[in-house]
Amino acid sequence: MYRSHSCGELTSSHITQEVTLSGWVQKSRDKGFMIWVDLRDRYGITQLIFDEERTPKTVFETAKTLGREFVIQVTGEVIERVSKNPNMPTGDIEILVKELKVLNASLLPPFTIENETDGGEDIRMKYRYLDIRRNPVKDSLIFRHKVTMEVRKYLSEQEFIEVETPYLIKSTPEGARDFVVPSRMNEGQFYALPQSPQTFKQLLMVGGMDKYFQIVKCFRDEDLRADRQPEFTQIDCEMAFVEQEDILNVFEGLTRHLLKEIKGIDIEKFPRMTFDHAMKTYGNDKPDIRFGMEFGELNEVAQHKEFKVFNSAELVVGIAVPGGASYTRKEIDKLIDWVKRPQVGALGMVYVKCNEDGSFKSSVDKFYNQEDLAKWAAATGAKAGDLICVLSGNTNKVRAQLSALRMELAERLNLRNPEEFAPLWVMDFPLLELDEETGHYHAMHHPFTSPKPGQLELLDTNPGDVKANAYDLVLNGNEIGGGSIRIHDKEMQAIMFKHLGFTEEEAKAQFGFLMDAFQYGAPPHGGLAFGLDRLVAILGGQETIRDFIAFPKNNSGRDVMIDAPAPIDDEQLKELSIKLDIQA
Repeated sequence: MYRSHSCGELTSSHITQEVTLSGWVQKSRDKGFMIWVDLRDRYGITQLIFDEERTPKTVFETAKTLGREFVIQVTGEVIERVSKNPNMPTGDIEILVKELKVLNASLLPPFTIENETDGGEDIRMKYRYLDIRRNPVKDSLIFRHKVTMEVRKYLSEQEFIEVETPYLIKSTPEGARDFVVPSRMNEGQFYALPQSPQTFKQLLMVGGMDKYFQIVKCFRDEDLRADRQPEFTQIDCEMAFVEQEDILNVFEGLTRHLLKEIKGIDIEKFPRMTFDHAMKTYGNDKPDIRFGMEFGELNEVAQHKEFKVFNSAELVVGIAVPGGASYTRKEIDKLIDWVKRPQVGALGMVYVKCNEDGSFKSSVDKFYNQEDLAKWAAATGAKAGDLICVLSGNTNKVRAQLSALRMELAERLNLRNPEEFAPLWVMDFPLLELDEETGHYHAMHHPFTSPKPGQLELLDTNPGDVKANAYDLVLNGNEIGGGSIRIHDKEMQAIMFKHLGFTEEEAKAQFGFLMDAFQYGAPPHGGLAFGLDRLVAILGGQETIRDFIAFPKNNSGRDVMIDAPAPIDDEQLKELSIKLDIQA
């Protein structure tokens, strides 16, 4: 028996008991005649004491050789601790060690295994198995487990059935780039790893499963950032014989359940907002509604003077920054520099200080009088003491730029409380999105999304005006889930493929299996998928997902711990009938 108890469960009620513990040496303190060792496992830390008078000599001498992260087993008596530590569950006791066995020695770790470590991100990712021993990472993984268990509990109670779908599938041209896998048995042919189980879950609805879910790995070969990984996990769901309202109700319920069970928070309101309203009011389709700073469009009150920058702009738009009138000129100049960064791309920023006496001071006083600026304040909701920040230019670009500024200012003003949760449904997305480079339309979600009832005919005349029967669930400025009512009719699906530029032959080659299935009694169906990694991170008070993934990739998509991706040898390439032509 390696242990009778864990390192986190012993209390004063165990005093005089003999126990056996196993774990890692957190640290040791050698006073010559007495040695204290903090022993750590997943459950906590227990202090060990080796006393020159009360501990067997050989055990005492071995204790002197212990280093950080040695794996040891000890047996001893639980005794009352002289200097109690009220900050730890086991702080009332310690173990007077009688037996000690070194199960495995350890090299000195490249960083300290403590909550506040001296290890940088790169070194901790290289030695991720050591990083997992630290409480912040360990607790994040345990937290993820709890969320996952609550998801399974809720969906199972709602009569959803968990079904596994294949990982080796067919590559399709929609969405992000596929990761492809060569087939040795089928020379020159490739599988793809799924970007989502989309078509399979639709086929399960054709198969009569009615309510399906799966906590599933998905893969996308795309550019990475803090909240993206090349492999990620979805809570993937689909329901038959449902309309949009049915789906919204079920997954509002799931979100309420998670917030209640995981965070102890009751959420009543799930506001609904159209895509168009979100873009006009917040500049993006996943707005954070925990704070204000809503956009005020200023074309009517700013384009009547001789300020050419505004007069030539498609959109002039501003936000009111609470308390911002106190900013110094130096602070405002730093904001202007911030929006001019390449990542944001604005050419500049106009500002107006709303003074406490009701007057205004702007960077464009030469062109606008007090009456004009009062109208700006009214349009942006600015009050005395606020700062109005104004950008102008192409509508889509300037909205994105001002949205980025709004979020940056909210961070600086501490308006994004991680313990406050504000869910939101964003609905009525465009069905199609115009690619400005190619001039072609592509599906904003995916090609199986149904248009809003009565709008199919618009595809021939005004394809950009067609709204999708789609919805995203946003939480604290992050999209945590998205879905749609699907097309379940072969003819309608064929029309959609046509408008996406597929020939009949291409549609049949790529999706013929789905079109064929629709001929055998496909029910009306729809669904939604949550991004589990992102959902867990937000519930955990973070917006980056790495610490909630056991073995994440870095920003280049590399696993620096195992050094992947990596070349494969010539023999493997030969078996796969792959010839590499790599030129220096």
